[in-house]
Amino acid sequence: MARVLLRWALFAPLKSSSSLPFVQLPRTLHPPAAPTLATSSFAAAASPNYLHLPDDDLMAQCDLDTFKSSGPGGQHRNKRESAVRLCHRPTGIVAQAAEERSQHKNRAMALTRLRTLLALKVRKAIDLEGYTPPPELLQILPAKSTIRGKDVGPQIGPNNPKFALGMQALLDLIYALEGSVSGTAKVLGLSTGALSRLLLSDDSLRMAVNELRTSKGMKPLK
Repeated sequence: MARVLLRWALFAPLKSSSSLPFVQLPRTLHPPAAPTLATSSFAAAASPNYLHLPDDDLMAQCDLDTFKSSGPGGQHRNKRESAVRLCHRPTGIVAQAAEERSQHKNRAMALTRLRTLLALKVRKAIDLEGYTPPPELLQILPAKSTIRGKDVGPQIGPNNPKFALGMQALLDLIYALEGSVSGTAKVLGLSTGALSRLLLSDDSLRMAVNELRTSKGMKPLK
């Protein structure tokens, strides 16, 4: 019976990000440096900075399952197990892709979705005293931020693969400030309105923030 339940848990269909449990990482005043391409899978597995891992190292932390996708798609659909489901062992987060007929393309898409879910659901406690926003957070801030230096470059939007890194750092800060948009805006050198527009620019980011605010008895952003 236990084995049946375990298999169901690993290979259950992906639910919406709002239904997934949050993973709280330990408080660290000095986070470990981002691993390089030469980092071994064993060393990468010990690092809490999952989004900094190269694709191969992140894949090494996952259980991969292939299956036949269902739904419309013509006569070629369901003939091959091209759909891919990834279960990230350290967090239990699951991501899948079934849109393409190519298993290779679905694997890449599932990995991208896994990175987004990790950004949304894995929280790292931060020390607000003397807090300095990391570079990946500065990159997603609008140019009007008073703490955003000219060397940061143009603002990164939700369609950029690097946006997940900034989104994770932004959510870490918002959680540390108990969902306060005005408090977060003050730390980031923005007006409350400017930060609200950033939070509303991505549906998954908006949902994550509103989930927190609702749990704190605050009004959701609209």
